[in-house]
Parts: sequence; C-alpha cells; structure tokens
Amino acid sequence: MRRIAFLAFFLAASLHLAAATARPPDTIVAADGSGQYTTVRAAIDAAPQLTHQGAGRWTILVKSGTYREIVYIQREKRFISLVGEDAEKTVITFDLFNDYPAPDGKPIATFRTPTVILDADDFTMENLTIANTAGPKKGQALALRVDGDRATFRRCRFLGYQDTLLVNRGRHYFEECYIAGSTDFIFGGATAYFERCTIHTLLGGYLTAASTPDFAPYGYVFRRCKITGESPELKTYLGRPWRDHAQTIFLFTEMSAHVRPEGWDNWKKPYAEKVSRYSEFGSTGPGANPTARVSWAKPITEAEALALTPQKVLGGSDGWDPTK
Repeated sequence: MRRIAFLAFFLAASLHLAAATARPPDTIVAADGSGQYTTVRAAIDAAPQLTHQGAGRWTILVKSGTYREIVYIQREKRFISLVGEDAEKTVITFDLFNDYPAPDGKPIATFRTPTVILDADDFTMENLTIANTAGPKKGQALALRVDGDRATFRRCRFLGYQDTLLVNRGRHYFEECYIAGSTDFIFGGATAYFERCTIHTLLGGYLTAASTPDFAPYGYVFRRCKITGESPELKTYLGRPWRDHAQTIFLFTEMSAHVRPEGWDNWKKPYAEKVSRYSEFGSTGPGANPTARVSWAKPITEAEALALTPQKVLGGSDGWDPTK
C-alpha cells in the first residue's frame, strides 16, 4: 500500500511539475472577452513576424466557443501555433461557397471560399474545428486551404461537404484528425501525410482528388486511418485524379463497406490510368477488396509500404520531421 501511495504521489507530482513548467500561451482568444482578443483573426494579425526557428514559436490559445469569422494567416506570420481548448468545443466557422456573389456580382469561385486560409510556413494547429457550413446544396465550399510549407495539424476536425480540405501546395502532416465531406473533400497538389485520421463520407462520392505534379515523388499518404460513412447505402471511391499524375496511397487503413469495390475512378481520363499513382497495402474491413480493385491501380510491396514513413514522405531537402 505504501508503494502504491508513493507511486500515486510521484505521478501527481510529476504531472504538477510538467504543468507548472509548461510554457504559457503568448496570446489568448476568448469569445466572452476574457482574453486579449475576441477573434482569432485579430490575434493572428497582432502576432509578430518571426523569421527563423531560433526565435521560438508564437502560441495562440483559443478558448472554447464558436468563432464565426474568416481567418487568414498571411505568409509573413511564420512559427505560429494555434491551439484550441477542445476540438469539439472550439470552432472556427463560416459559410462562403463557390457561387457566392462578390461585390461585382460575379461568383467568388472555389479558391476564395475557405473559412481558414494558411499561407505561412511552419504553422501548427491543435484541438480545433474548422468548418464551412454552406451545406450540401451549395457546391464547392472549403473549410481550410493550405499553401504554406511544413504545416502540422493534430487532433483537429475539418467539416464540410464538397471540397472540404484543399492541400494546395507544400508539405502537410495531419495526425489524429477528423475530416468529413462528400465529393473530392481532400484535394490539391501538396504532399500530405495523414496518420491515424478518420475520413468520414457524408453523401458518398470521392474521398480524394489529388493533383500531384508529375515531378513530385509523393502526393497523399494515409497510414493507419479509418474510413467511415454517414449511412449504410452511401458509396464512395477512394479517389479520382484531378490532374493526371495524381498520387494517393492508403496503408494499413480500416475501410468500411462504404468504399466501392473498384476503389478508384479515372474521372473519364483514360490517359490518367497510365500515369496516376494509386496504391494501397494492408487494408482491412469490409471495404478492403484487393481482388476487385481497378486493374490500373499500382501494386506496392510490404517493404515499400513500411518505408513510407512521415520522415520519408515529407522530409524533402531540409529533412523536415513533423513527428518531433
């Protein structure tokens, strides 16, 4: 009993010490006015322009609440960490959509619809929900657009329907995130790694629409993820090529029956069947059906699958390791 009591005391003391020595946030956002700012955008705009890693990170804590706003993290705002108190209770949301009229009366178009636009490099986000609530009948409506490099997202939720998440350029790492949508709801030309994420289809359609450049060695890698669906009758493809050389790989992913047996669609582009790079290895669940997949999907060996680590896929010329 004494040993148990000592261990309990030691654990409590260790946790207390860790909490006491943790670096406090530089800025607090609170919708109720208890922080320095009531909007996320204002906190971002006020953050300093850090130019190198040695300058440290600027941490913005966002308290639980719903923040109805458009947030733009401009390219000069590097090394910012945006941290929510709780992903389900800390929500940044807006509802722009493809045909929303601009001041000149013309539609704003897809790329101008995101709730959050990230242009800065070396950005991290944790414990937040980013949502576009335009709804399923409004067409393309983005929750997040990422153009920066070395962006990391942990325990976040991205909610929308068509075109929820645009990974446009750069290298991005998503860990334990939840991404919901219907058509092409993870799309773009970036290199993106999804580790232990849940990919949830709301209306069926296509999970991914990569536009990987032909010179890029990697597009999207999903490892140890889970694919789920809103209702049993929904069916979805794993992906289709927005651009011909699209690359998407699923590794050791649990797939529900919502995944179509053929897996991939060529988007009515016969040439894409020759040059697209679609693969999977170690899929499990009722949606894992290797014998029924399209014949033009590319086989991958176990050794090749195990070698596709975040460090390998995202390392680049600077050796970036998002797991550190």
